[in-house]
Amino acid sequence: MRTIFFIIGCFATSIVFSQKNEKLALTPPMGWNSWNTFETNVNEELVKGVVESFIKDGLKDAGYNYIVLDDGWMSKERDSQGNLIPDPKKFPNGLKTLSDFIHSKGLKFGIYNCAGDKTCGGYPGSRGHEYQDAMMYASWGVDYLKYDWCNTEKINAEAAYTTMSRALLATGRPIIFSLCEWGDNSPWLWAGKIGHLWRTTGDIYPCFNCEFSHGTWSSWGVMRIVNMRKDIRKYAGPGHWNDPDMMEVGNGMTLSEDRTHFSLWCMMAAPLIIGNDIRKASKETLSILTNKNLIAIDQDSMGIQGFRVSQKDSMELWAKPLSKGDWALCFINTSSKSQKLTYNWSSNTITDSLFTFSLNTKNTSYTVKDLYKNALLASTKKPLEASIASHDVLMVRLTKKQD
Repeated sequence: MRTIFFIIGCFATSIVFSQKNEKLALTPPMGWNSWNTFETNVNEELVKGVVESFIKDGLKDAGYNYIVLDDGWMSKERDSQGNLIPDPKKFPNGLKTLSDFIHSKGLKFGIYNCAGDKTCGGYPGSRGHEYQDAMMYASWGVDYLKYDWCNTEKINAEAAYTTMSRALLATGRPIIFSLCEWGDNSPWLWAGKIGHLWRTTGDIYPCFNCEFSHGTWSSWGVMRIVNMRKDIRKYAGPGHWNDPDMMEVGNGMTLSEDRTHFSLWCMMAAPLIIGNDIRKASKETLSILTNKNLIAIDQDSMGIQGFRVSQKDSMELWAKPLSKGDWALCFINTSSKSQKLTYNWSSNTITDSLFTFSLNTKNTSYTVKDLYKNALLASTKKPLEASIASHDVLMVRLTKKQD
């Protein structure tokens, strides 16, 4: 927000100008993006197939609604008026027709570009064309823009993203603005006033805890990304989210690792952007992605990002305060072997000092629900006992027992 003061007669008044649409992304956005699996190999048939799978496989019903077309959708050059041109071979009917198709299915359409002269894939970027491109996107019915950070030498990040944010706002169309700046310039410090979500790290890679080198840069496994940023949860909330990148669920990790990945993204109130080929997803993968118990944790109306409570002997405990006094807890076994868990509720108090919430089971009894098994466990009057497989989780929701 920015405020300009005017002197009218003897009185001072002010008009507040927003730099983004404040009514969007009040919970973390949910959808699908083409990059993780297809990179620049995108086309109309692929996108339509994903849309049909969204409906057939229950993803739309679970809350996913953005279909985001990443890099590679445009021709290598702009036209004589400087307009972006959808690649005629990949998208023979144009993007307005594709957008209309997506909207006809009750879903929303997202698109990609970059703050530099060229995108990461070498296609025309938006530098110097921000308002022109924003108007084009609005005319196509775009609902979401992912805006990358390649080929941006000597550009100020905050200024570049502010320009595109203002361009989107000027169109009059409600468009979610996703800043893909990789966390290089600490976007959590300044992006909340201009965007709805911002990347906190470099790109994700489908492994549990690894670094994948590309030579001059690296991609990161799930736990590397989780551990990369500290003390930034205070910047997240309704309309402004930390984004640890699109998900790799279904892209080659074990089911246990996929569960942990999805659980942590839900605990961190992260945008849930699917990154696999959903048309070929297994039943097990779909059961993770459409788990409404987990999604409810991510989409909780308070919008508080969860936090790590403890880390001991390869067992981690994460907590997330929820609306109506509920809590989500996630026990993670990061070791290579199965571990037994015994958690004594009465001897453990969890305090979220940042948002001033406390979980004290000595004075209040809670029901305990296993969110993957969708089953009630013993209440907090008895210790929680479980066996957790390697790289797997026990995810529970605590609800106050009614008198």
